[in-house]
Amino acid sequence: METLSISDALNAAMWVIVIGSMPILLVAMGVGLIVGILQTATSIQEQTLSFIPKILAVIFALAVFGPWIFRIVGDMAVNFFTDMYKYVM
Repeated sequence: METLSISDALNAAMWVIVIGSMPILLVAMGVGLIVGILQTATSIQEQTLSFIPKILAVIFALAVFGPWIFRIVGDMAVNFFTDMYKYVM
């Protein structure tokens, strides 16, 4: 029987967090960059102008990537709970 350490579980959880949040963060960063370039090109100095496109893009990205994110988080939770006896021993 193989025993696992808590650091293995935390390492796996951190990778799930990084991989799961990456699409949303990349979409927000890309939209922010595009809006920033457009603001610079048109000399619009309104700071709140970038919030609406970012919010809409993040909502759209959550609708697209949400099932995938929930699936990898759910798989990690199922694996953790089915292998819990390995962490206790």
